Amino acid sequence: MQEDQLITGLRAKDKRTVDYLYEKYSRALFVVISRVIKDHDIAEEVFHDAFVKIIRRIDSYDESKGRLYTWMANVCRNAAIDKTRSKEFSKDSKTNTIDNYVYGLEGTSGTTEAVDGIGVKELITNLNEEQRFVVECIYFKGYTHSEISEEFEIPLGTVKSRIRAALGVLKKNINRI
Repeated sequence: MQEDQLITGLRAKDKRTVDYLYEKYSRALFVVISRVIKDHDIAEEVFHDAFVKIIRRIDSYDESKGRLYTWMANVCRNAAIDKTRSKEFSKDSKTNTIDNYVYGLEGTSGTTEAVDGIGVKELITNLNEEQRFVVECIYFKGYTHSEISEEFEIPLGTVKSRIRAALGVLKKNINRI
């Protein structure tokens, strides 16, 4: 299903379109949330709330500002961040066991496989290795610029420069899909 068909179907509240959206994007969107929230059960709860929010607020999506997946990923990431800032979450996280942090999520991956249906994988092939790495870390694995800098020992300015350059390449090639 093409992105414009998906948007039209979602705005029409078509059940088949919603099912398609869930089937194609749920894993990738869950990864966005799970990078922020390590507890699997809480991440699942936030994902379901965010997914419902996506369906209900599809009319607020503006095609001129970016791709549908980017908007959905931002809705999910913001929902996860809001959850971590909530009093309920901060109270619960004080009593979590270390197992929740050591073992993390099993069976989830931050690859671009789950979002191939929207052409992201094809677009990313136009990037050089360094640009592709930071794009995958930020947009598919949920890293912040600072986290990439610290974890992979890349200067923060370099991370930002690579993202800026990658976005330039992606903008040039977006209409080719």
